[in-house]
Amino acid sequence: MLKAVGQALFSTGLQNPKFTAEEKQGQDYEVRTYQATKWVSTTLSGMQWDAALNTGFRRLFSYIQGNNQTKVKVEMTAPVSCRVDPGAGPACESNFTVSFYIPEEHQESPPEPSDPEVFLEHRKEFTAYVSTYSGFSNENMKRQELLKLLESLKRDGVEHVDKPFYAAGYDSPFKLTNRRNEVWVLKKEPE
Repeated sequence: MLKAVGQALFSTGLQNPKFTAEEKQGQDYEVRTYQATKWVSTTLSGMQWDAALNTGFRRLFSYIQGNNQTKVKVEMTAPVSCRVDPGAGPACESNFTVSFYIPEEHQESPPEPSDPEVFLEHRKEFTAYVSTYSGFSNENMKRQELLKLLESLKRDGVEHVDKPFYAAGYDSPFKLTNRRNEVWVLKKEPE
């Protein structure tokens, strides 16, 4: 029941990757296990999260508009995820991998990208700790939400991976209210 409600809340009319959510026990975050899926991605280096996200989004939007080997238009999905691999120090560049989930009808054999900077990514099943927030997200908000989530995980003694981490956005820039944003921290898998 809870799972069905969760899936319905995500429905913005766009396909989302499927996950199962553990029952919440009053925490300020969710625990989700995402199924193995294919995404289309592009990686950028830089200091600015938002600039990387904008450039990455444009490359991937071009791909779904038909800039691929079969000239196929691919439906927009949600969320747009951004994997952040932080640089070694405060003045170092980070790597940002911006990704669109490939819709169900193309999961089996997604069109090959034409742009050499765009690639198909097969994500194995993974579990993430997820914090949700609203508003027009920006770099500062993402950092604050990530720090809050890390504090909560520390408080609860939860084993997690420090990096990489993810930010996810579900809404078009034209949606003005009830916006949905998330930060994801990966669960530490037993070695």
